[in-house]
Amino acid sequence: MQKRRIGSLEVSSVGVGCNNFGARIDEVRTEEVINAAFDEGINFFDTADTYADGRSEELLGRFLGDRRRQVIIATKFGRDMPGQGSGAHPAYVRKAFDASLRRLRTDYIDLYQQHIPDHDVPIAETLGALDELVKAGKVREIGCSNFSVQELRDAETAAERRPGSARFVSVQNEYSLLHREPEDGVLDECARQDMAFLPFFPLKSGLLTGKYRKGKPIPQGTRVAKFERYRELLTDENLDKVEALIDYAESRGHTILELAVSWLLAHAVVASVIAGASSARQLAANARAASWNLTAADLEEIGAHLRAGAGKAATTT
Repeated sequence: MQKRRIGSLEVSSVGVGCNNFGARIDEVRTEEVINAAFDEGINFFDTADTYADGRSEELLGRFLGDRRRQVIIATKFGRDMPGQGSGAHPAYVRKAFDASLRRLRTDYIDLYQQHIPDHDVPIAETLGALDELVKAGKVREIGCSNFSVQELRDAETAAERRPGSARFVSVQNEYSLLHREPEDGVLDECARQDMAFLPFFPLKSGLLTGKYRKGKPIPQGTRVAKFERYRELLTDENLDKVEALIDYAESRGHTILELAVSWLLAHAVVASVIAGASSARQLAANARAASWNLTAADLEEIGAHLRAGAGKAATTT
């Protein structure tokens, strides 16, 4: 497994999104996924205190056991946590951090991330609290999630006003072949600030695995079958784009999953593709999807296929 950097951290180019742990999958399946990650050479696990109301962190800490120092753990604070609170006030940062340590059964966190911006708290105050954790040796690097270009610049300015203090080394936002918003400035800002970009929902809730096809029934037991909010993703435009991408990938001896992961990794600022998995088999497929080295010419051609897919949807509506 290729390694890339998030600040001083060296992470596998494919990571494990742990939002399924304790929610969509039970303890047995969670342990299987974690063990499969080791088998595939994955060392990066991304969770959050709110995933399954803390259960994700608890299971990750339990099943890592004495292997904890072999991996990079990223977790997050800030969203509403039942019985604990929310936000990015310094006092809450410390409270949330201590709670995550207990659940993860560890004495440090490799990458501690602000889950969402908190416009009620100056970013300088939040960074000050995070800097204290770094200087105490409890956190190795800090990052953020769901931040805009301006919010990244505000954080950079605040850190520069305290020379030698910790700064955000990563941002985690949604990005995939079907969700290109980071291309409107965030990716360029990452390059300018030398920040790592971590895409979440890289498979667009399964659309980029090929399991949902135009004109075919929705597979039973999937999130799209169970929840209306996911079925809303099955638009004609998205499904036409999926068909175009499948045609492109298969014409080159690959799957759409391999295309989705490798396309993200073709962007230099992307450090690791964080993909969730509900089974060891799915985890192995995600890990092995990173092997296609796409060229600039490939990226141009993929863009043309996406435009063609969008155009097809437009002519049929």
